[in-house]
Amino acid sequence: MITSTHNPKLKLTRALLGRSKERREAGAFVVEGVRLVGEAVSAGWKIRFALWDETLRERGASIVDRLISHGADVEEVSTVLMKSLSETESPQGILAVVDFEQRSIPDRSSFILIPDQIRDPGNLGTLLRTAAAAGVQAVILPPDTTDAFAPKVVRSGMGAHFRLPICPMSWDEIDRFLKTAGLKVLIADMDGQPCWEADLRQPVALVIGSEADGASNSARKLADGKISIPMTANVESLNAGVAGSVLMFEVTRQRTILKR
Repeated sequence: MITSTHNPKLKLTRALLGRSKERREAGAFVVEGVRLVGEAVSAGWKIRFALWDETLRERGASIVDRLISHGADVEEVSTVLMKSLSETESPQGILAVVDFEQRSIPDRSSFILIPDQIRDPGNLGTLLRTAAAAGVQAVILPPDTTDAFAPKVVRSGMGAHFRLPICPMSWDEIDRFLKTAGLKVLIADMDGQPCWEADLRQPVALVIGSEADGASNSARKLADGKISIPMTANVESLNAGVAGSVLMFEVTRQRTILKR
């Protein structure tokens, strides 16, 4: 059992929880809780090591057994140390350090999400979770969007990180990709065409800008059009997570219903 705060695994875990630079340099990130560790294992991502404590319940214990059977590096830690590592109010007694797996964007993709200047981790996690549910084929992360593998984003994503290619790119790389893929670039904007009236059945890259600043100038230079969500007159806006979710499912609705 690990009982020392100076243990190398605990030091690495704290570093990965703290800064995106540490995550990039180590090529790894932290997942916490029974569901997320289970999702990582089921998706076949490489577990660098896992830590658990005596508060772990039956479902979590079965994941530990599964990891051990696959030869993973698994160690018990004291409850006090696990609590010191936890980013949640009610730790579930298990976390894992997972190696990054860079997944490529599928060929002939027709539905891409670009969260632009999204700095709130909860909003980005919501967008990733919705993207996985709505059939988005990949998420492109431009500069100035928060780290998708930060702890709060991973928690809010609820396993989306293991189902979607999440690809950081510069704007020049994004431009080249969009031109090669032949995607129409649509920005969510209050002055845009109502989404119910827009034809979203064509291959599309949907740009969701931040609630405060909207889409960046770099995104606007690539845009083919703007779409909006009709709202009653006394409502100014929705947050980025909600607005993006509405628009993504409108794409799905049109492609599911209107093609019949």
